[in-house]
Amino acid sequence: MTELFPELAMSLDALRALQLERLRATLRHAYDNQAPYRAKCQAAGVHPQDLRTLDDLSRFPFTEKGDLRDAYPYGMLAIPRERCVRVHASSGTTGRPTVVGYSAKDIATWGELMARSLYAGGARPGDIIHNAYGYGLFTGGLGAHYGAERLGCTVVPMSGGFGERQVQLIREFGARVVLMTPSYMLAIADEFERQGIDPRDTAMRIGIFGAEPWTEAMRAEIERRLGIDAVDIYGLSEVMGPGVACEFVESKDGPTIWEDHFYPEIIDPVSGRPVAEGEPGELVFTTLSKEAMPVVRYRTRDLTRLMPGSVTAMRRMAKITGRSDDMLIVRGVNLFPSQVEEQILRDPALSGHYVIELSRSGALDDLLVRAEAREAQEEEERARSVADLVQRLKGMCGLTAEVEIAAPGGIERSLGKARRVIDRRPKV
Repeated sequence: MTELFPELAMSLDALRALQLERLRATLRHAYDNQAPYRAKCQAAGVHPQDLRTLDDLSRFPFTEKGDLRDAYPYGMLAIPRERCVRVHASSGTTGRPTVVGYSAKDIATWGELMARSLYAGGARPGDIIHNAYGYGLFTGGLGAHYGAERLGCTVVPMSGGFGERQVQLIREFGARVVLMTPSYMLAIADEFERQGIDPRDTAMRIGIFGAEPWTEAMRAEIERRLGIDAVDIYGLSEVMGPGVACEFVESKDGPTIWEDHFYPEIIDPVSGRPVAEGEPGELVFTTLSKEAMPVVRYRTRDLTRLMPGSVTAMRRMAKITGRSDDMLIVRGVNLFPSQVEEQILRDPALSGHYVIELSRSGALDDLLVRAEAREAQEEEERARSVADLVQRLKGMCGLTAEVEIAAPGGIERSLGKARRVIDRRPKV
């Protein structure tokens, strides 16, 4: 792999020296050319010259999603808008969208890092790659597309939706690698089964999945049903898009962060202070090579921990357990959807399709978990699944939930990121 991507052979000392050099340049670039971040630094009493070691980064202010929204659309650009060759944006479903600009150099870097990610995940030059990430303003589709072409693969730019067509093209075009969200892969697995087709009879061998948190139980479910290696890829549009980190297919031990381009920190999500090495907390990124829109100490809200490198000197991140802003507080208890998913998939009679519904009667929150059976169940079997899941949830978080088991196909399928939570509680 180091023949194609020699940076992965870098020693730890060389990596840290490169990070410090690039971090100093990034801070100068952001301070000189991004008025909103310069104002934050001035308010905090820090200047790029104050960064003498990597540890000094903790003295600098965070960048948050609200900063990008306040600067909508182009206020966070660090180069003239005319030098941007592309913009991407969030959906804006929870407020004003965040807009990210890219220079030609940024697009080239993104393609290189996505190619590196795909190679780590098991793709090889000449492979046919079926890309079911969404194209358009969402970064997933085009980011994966450019990386696959950069690696020398043949890309099938399918995007999302059209389940029957997805299965048809995977079969007929001979894709060895598929790219999509893990929840959508389960929907495609359902379509294979509906058509009576064994996915093991296709050329598909590897799936590289991201854009939403997913558990080890979900990985096992995908691998069992489809007979493929399921690999975790990580990214976010504010930092670049997909390809910030990716697992190596040989180890599947957590995504390796491409630390020559992104400097990671883990902080306490409440205090904002760095946590001890290896402790869990909120993931923070500083870009080290972005030209059009560098971000310094961007709070991702993703909860994870950093681990030493295994295949390279670059550190790995543990699977995302959830997002600090997606955490549910139910009757005073902190609950993440991934915790519920893990308990559902402990029952072999249940699939990975589920939804959590929250409501309120009087002063109390009501928690309803709707899971889906793999196959049609007799009443006695369904009652046992309900009772067992109620008990496991109670043991896991101390909450008594109402549980419903839907028939196969009874939970709405996602065409991209799954909608796991429906919160009908009155807004305070």
